[in-house]
Amino acid sequence: MGFIKAFSGAMSATFADQWKDFYEPMTGVPATAGLFRAVPRGTNAGVGENYKGQNNVITNGSKIIVPEGTALITLQDGQITGLIAEPGGFEFKSDDPNSRSMFAGDGILASTIGTSWERFKFGGQATSQQLAFYVNLKEIPNNKFGTQSEIYWDDAYLNAQVGAVTRGTYTLKIVDPLLFVKNFVPQKYLAQDAPVFDFADMDNDAANQLFNEVVGSLSGAFSNYTNDPSKGNRMAKIQGDQVGFAQSLSQAVEEGYQWKGSRGLEIVKTAILSIEYDADSKALLSDVKKADALSGARGNSFMQQSLARGVQAAGENGGGTGMAFMGMGMQAGAGMMNGVQQPANANQNPFINVAGVATTGTTETSQQAQVDPYAELKKAKELLDAGIITQEDFDAKKKQLLGI
Repeated sequence: MGFIKAFSGAMSATFADQWKDFYEPMTGVPATAGLFRAVPRGTNAGVGENYKGQNNVITNGSKIIVPEGTALITLQDGQITGLIAEPGGFEFKSDDPNSRSMFAGDGILASTIGTSWERFKFGGQATSQQLAFYVNLKEIPNNKFGTQSEIYWDDAYLNAQVGAVTRGTYTLKIVDPLLFVKNFVPQKYLAQDAPVFDFADMDNDAANQLFNEVVGSLSGAFSNYTNDPSKGNRMAKIQGDQVGFAQSLSQAVEEGYQWKGSRGLEIVKTAILSIEYDADSKALLSDVKKADALSGARGNSFMQQSLARGVQAAGENGGGTGMAFMGMGMQAGAGMMNGVQQPANANQNPFINVAGVATTGTTETSQQAQVDPYAELKKAKELLDAGIITQEDFDAKKKQLLGI
């Protein structure tokens, strides 16, 4: 019992003419649907073998189309009797020994579906009447997530716990139609004339359960993302990284709820619409942004500009002498203090400076070319007024600096 392949790929005009009656997916199915009925197409007026066709009930001789992006599953008494996961046209034969129950082709789902088929295939002798459903294998969009209050996670880059309220959407994909139907779809969607299993239907309790599980996984997903060195550990990148965050979210969902392993579902892409951090996280992020701005070459340039502005402001406010003194450094200040302990030498030789170091005319000329003599003279006067050096010391320094 099973199917005979009539052709592969899209239905040709020739077969459209030959098959006056056949089954195909019901019309008006939304993109967010995961499972929907097969419905008969044709006159059903005694032409062809399947002239008694009913909604999603196929019998011996029924022809059926499997479009791209779908899989066909047949059921009897809730058990899976057949699976077609490759596009084409097929004929159902309950009494043909050459018919097959599974067509997986050589696509990326073939090995996965083959393993599941061995687990779930019908074990008895199937009858000639089967229920037929299509499973959507395309990306299913517009699945929403959002938090009503802050969620918290450990952020490796910030080295702290971060909290935020967030909302967004994700696309998911049914990667194993057998697991999806067998382990997740409620029975009411697997009956004759059953409603469409729509992930966006607010009355679909199974779909609502997925929403709750995604929200429950967001904290782990953010932690996975910001603690993954390959993603740069940066929360700032997450809104522009649809695939990267989807991988982190899928990992968190799989760890907590085994979507792929038990239900045949996988998150493919995400779109974060907003992230609103709590007050502490905002303050921390602000500090980190400032630190980032001052790091590396940009920080060095900023410090040089700040120093230049500080020197300019000090000069405009009459503080140039103090800035010049600071520029000399502590070692120059210590040398000057050593010089005042040798007043005799300073009196006897005008080429001995306040620092007490013997110089030649050539060295002194070079030193004067490097320093402002009037600034040096002002510093010496301050030392005289403070009683640190004598009048003789000051007179000697004055003659030295002014060249008299």
